[in-house]
Amino acid sequence: METLLFIAANFALVIAFVYLTRKKEFLSFLYNGKWMLTWLAVGIITLMDELTSIYYAPFEAFRFIGIKAIFYIALTSVLIRFLSTRMVEIGEILEKNNIRGGGVYSFSYLVLGPTFSFVAISSILVDYILTATISTVSAVENGTYFLGMGPETKFFLKFGVIGLITGLNIVGIKENAKFTFLIFVFAAFVLVNLLVGGVSHLDSTSVAIIGDSFHSFVGDFKGQNPFIAYENLIIGIGSCILAYSGIESVLQTASLVKDWKQIRKAYLFLAVTVGIVTPLIALFALSSGINLGKHETDLIPTFASKVNGNFFGIIVGVLASITLIMAVNTAMVASAELIEKVAEKYNFQWLIHSNKNQSLYRIHLINAVFYSIILIITSGSQAILAEMYAVGLVASFAINTGSLLKYRYSKGTKEITYHTSKVGTLILFFILVSTLIYIMIARPYGTTLWFIITMVVLFLGIRISRYRAPDIPVRRKTRNVMDLVFKIAEIDNKEINIFFRRPLEEETATAASNSIFVSFYAPRLDTPTPFRDNHFWIAIERKLNLFDMITAVLKTIEYEIPSSEKEIHLHFGWPLSSWIDRLSTGIMIHNIIKLPRIFPNYHFHMDHEIKKEEHP
Repeated sequence: METLLFIAANFALVIAFVYLTRKKEFLSFLYNGKWMLTWLAVGIITLMDELTSIYYAPFEAFRFIGIKAIFYIALTSVLIRFLSTRMVEIGEILEKNNIRGGGVYSFSYLVLGPTFSFVAISSILVDYILTATISTVSAVENGTYFLGMGPETKFFLKFGVIGLITGLNIVGIKENAKFTFLIFVFAAFVLVNLLVGGVSHLDSTSVAIIGDSFHSFVGDFKGQNPFIAYENLIIGIGSCILAYSGIESVLQTASLVKDWKQIRKAYLFLAVTVGIVTPLIALFALSSGINLGKHETDLIPTFASKVNGNFFGIIVGVLASITLIMAVNTAMVASAELIEKVAEKYNFQWLIHSNKNQSLYRIHLINAVFYSIILIITSGSQAILAEMYAVGLVASFAINTGSLLKYRYSKGTKEITYHTSKVGTLILFFILVSTLIYIMIARPYGTTLWFIITMVVLFLGIRISRYRAPDIPVRRKTRNVMDLVFKIAEIDNKEINIFFRRPLEEETATAASNSIFVSFYAPRLDTPTPFRDNHFWIAIERKLNLFDMITAVLKTIEYEIPSSEKEIHLHFGWPLSSWIDRLSTGIMIHNIIKLPRIFPNYHFHMDHEIKKEEHP
C-alpha cells in the first residue's frame, strides 16, 4: 500500500510538470519590449523563499510553546492567507498610483510620508539581513548534517557562503525563472515524498502526540478569561510567524509582472502549496517521536531519515542547503533593489553605480559586511537569529496593514476594483500589532537590533528628506494661498464663492465668474489635474493636516481681504460615498462645523448640486 502511494504521488507530479512545461511562455513573456514574469514564476520564486522556513520554524515554534505548535502553525497559515489578500489590494493601489515594486517601503511612503517610510525601510532591512544570515546558518547546518564537521569548521563555512553569494552578485550572476523552476521541480518531488513518508509512518505514538497537541491548543481558549485567551492566541501566532517568512516577496516583485492580477494569482498559488505543505510537514516532524531537543538545526533531515531512510535524509539535507543558499541570494538581490529605489528617490547616484556587468557591487559589498557582522555578534546561533528576524517581519506586516487602513479610510474604494473588508483589515492589524508587542517583549535581541537600525535609518532619513525629498520640486510648482488672494481681489463681483473639493470629486458646481475651486493634495498621493484659472491646487505642508491647511488659508484671506470688500461664501461638498466610507470623513466634518465660530464673517454651505444631465 505504501509503495502504491509513492508511485501515485510521483506519477501525479510528473503529469503536472509535463502539462506545465508544454505550455508556451509559462514562466516569462515579452511585453512592450520588456521581459515580464508570469504569476507562476513569481509564485515559485516566493515559494522557494518561504520553503526555507520549514527547516527552522517548526523547532523555533516548539521551543517557545511546546507541542501545541502543531496547531498554531496551521492557524497562522490561515492568518497569513488573509494577510495575502491585503497584499493584493496594496498591489492594485500601488499600480493605480503608477508605482511598481518597492513593497512596504513604496506603500508606506505613499500613505504615511517620507519620515515614516524610513521605519519601514529599517524593518525590511532587518528582514533581509536576517533572511541572509539565518538562511546561511541553516544551510550549513542542514547541508553538513551527515558530514560530522566540527563547530569551528561550520562557523567559517558560513562566511564562505556569504562570500560566494556576494561574488556571484558582483559578477552579475543572478537567479532566473527557469533555474528557479528546475529547483522547484526537485523540491516538489522531495517534499511530496517526504509528506507521503510522513503519512505512511503515522503510528499510534504520533497520533497520541497530535492528540496532546490539540488538547493543549484547545486548552488555551476553553474556559479561559477572554483576555487570557487572546494573550495565548498572540503568543501562539508570534511563536509560529517565522514559518511564513517571505510572503511579502510577491508584492516586492510587483515590477516584474504585468499587473496586480498576476500578484493575486501568485498568492492563490502560495495558498494551495506552501500554505498546506508547511503545516503538514510541521505536524509530521513534531509528532514523529524524534528527540526534538537534540535536533534544533537538523530536525527536517532527521525526520526524513526516519521515514524514508538515510539516503533520503541526505537528499533533504541537500535540498535544504540549495533552497537556503538561494534565500541568501534572494535577500541580497532584494535588499540591493530596495536600497537602489531609495537611492534613486533621494538622488544618491554614487551608491548605485554599477560595474560592467550591471551589478550594484557597492551595495552587495555593504550587505556582505552587514551579514558577516551579524554572524559574529550572534556566533552563528540560529535561535538568536530567529528571535531577531521575527521582529522585523511582523513590523513590516503591521506597517503594511496600518497603511492600508489609513489609505482606505481616507480615499475609499472609488479607484480600485479589488478591495477587502475594512473591518477585517482592522482586526488583522490589531492582531499583528499585538503580536509585534509580544515579540518585542519576549525577544530582546530582535527588538534591540530593530530599534538600533530604525533609529539610525530614521535619523539619516529625516535629515536627507529635508533637502532631497522627491516631492520638493512638486511643491515648488504648486500654487499658494497668496495666488488665491490675488485671484479674489481681481474678481469684480462682491460675492465670492469658494468651493473646497477633494481631489477625486467630480466637478458639479457651475464655473461662474465669481467661483473659485480649491483642492488640497499631497504630492505623494494625488496628481493634480491641469491648472485652470479658477482652480487652485495647493500642496499640503508636511507638518500640517488637511483641516490645519483650510484654517490657514481662511485666516490669510481674512487678513488680506476685509469682509467689507468681499462677501465670502465657503462651500463644502456633501459626502456621497457609502456610510462606511463616510466614517473616514467624520472627523473632518466634525472640525468643519467649528469654522463658523472661528470665522463669523463668512457664509458656510454644505450642499450638493446635481449635474445638468441629471435634470428630468
